[in-house]
Amino acid sequence: MSDGGLLVIDNALDHELYRPVDHWAAMVGFVPDAVHAPSGESLPNVDSYSHVIVTGCEGSILDLPSWAKDESDWIGEVVKIGTAVLGSCWGHQLIAVSQAGLGSVRRAAKPEFGWVDIPIADKGDLFPTESFQTFTAHFDEIVEDCHPDMRTLATTPGCAVQAAQWGDRPVWGIQAHPEIDPDTGTAFLQKAFEAWPESADVLRSALAGPVRDSGAGKHIARRFLETQSG
Repeated sequence: MSDGGLLVIDNALDHELYRPVDHWAAMVGFVPDAVHAPSGESLPNVDSYSHVIVTGCEGSILDLPSWAKDESDWIGEVVKIGTAVLGSCWGHQLIAVSQAGLGSVRRAAKPEFGWVDIPIADKGDLFPTESFQTFTAHFDEIVEDCHPDMRTLATTPGCAVQAAQWGDRPVWGIQAHPEIDPDTGTAFLQKAFEAWPESADVLRSALAGPVRDSGAGKHIARRFLETQSG
């Protein structure tokens, strides 16, 4: 097991729309090592890093490409050896796939875009002790009770598993994007009309709604890096 180091697995398909490494660098306060999985960059040996962040992706987890299947297998191995892992949005879902299979993710009843209140029922040693507000953008969600090791930490009206921890291991996921600040979230929504024209009404509603961001991303990033792995 590595004694230290953060790896960000960048799953973005279009860096003009979404630049997750930049977003997470702003949260952790430094530029982390990164691998861009969709372009075929190789994932490192499973014991190379103590902490791994699995980012979102504009694709659907329900149509998993071969590179994402390989990434899911890799995540399963790093979880086994005690690596601290944090997934956001699609990354949250890919952790579920790595632990519980493809049946752990489904299409959400309604897309959830914009800024949401996340009531924390259980902080899981990572999240703030009270509700916080942050940006979200997703069409799919994790199935509640998909695996006995998954503990749901937060639920929102538009998402059954908004945050989760896997057993007592240092493995967490959040469906929202606490790493995305309000200006970046607004720009994402404006550009998203080209990516998802069929969801124009949802995107317009999100842009018209109030911007609610309590800045929880830096708290989550700090607590994650303080977590002991191994």
